[in-house]
Amino acid sequence: MGFKRTVPWTLAVGRAVLGPVMIAGAACNWNGMAMAGMVVAALVSDIFDGVLARRWQSDTAALRLFDSMADTVFYLGAGAALWMARPQVLRAEKTALFALLAIEAFKFTFDFAKFGKPSSYHSYLAKCWGLVLATAVVAAFATGHSAWMGAALWLGFAVNVEGLVVSAMLPQWRRDVPTIAAAWRVRREIIHATPLIA
Repeated sequence: MGFKRTVPWTLAVGRAVLGPVMIAGAACNWNGMAMAGMVVAALVSDIFDGVLARRWQSDTAALRLFDSMADTVFYLGAGAALWMARPQVLRAEKTALFALLAIEAFKFTFDFAKFGKPSSYHSYLAKCWGLVLATAVVAAFATGHSAWMGAALWLGFAVNVEGLVVSAMLPQWRRDVPTIAAAWRVRREIIHATPLIA
């Protein structure tokens, strides 16, 4: 049972570590295909840590929160590496990039102020964003340009808007809230389960 608990955590930790590794790789002028390969490896780990955790019933709130933080650390590292190695890709989408960074920072601040920790919703839209963003970053490292990058950044903006709406709706921190409709149901359950104080 210890092995089954450890593997999903190891995959998430490995993904987080890959972020700084990519920055180091960009600083050392590593081959673009090698950098793209690390993004693919991170995507695979992101998929399988959740799949294995659910299959092995080790899918805890702590793991899901760390999984979200590992994604953030990895893509911050990948973004910095992309700026170092392929700056033209992000410069071409600087409006979308700055909008995404601004709303990410605002959402993190809002969640921390309300819940005392970041959110971890793993919504359907966020999962779609993960695939689109990975595709865009892989293409950028491999070819030096990416037709997907603008769409990926604006989709990330939409994911954060969705997350803010969910956070505003929920009275308490909850993990794995796939849609705004699901958040509304959770909100009603929490309110109806809360005893009235005379």
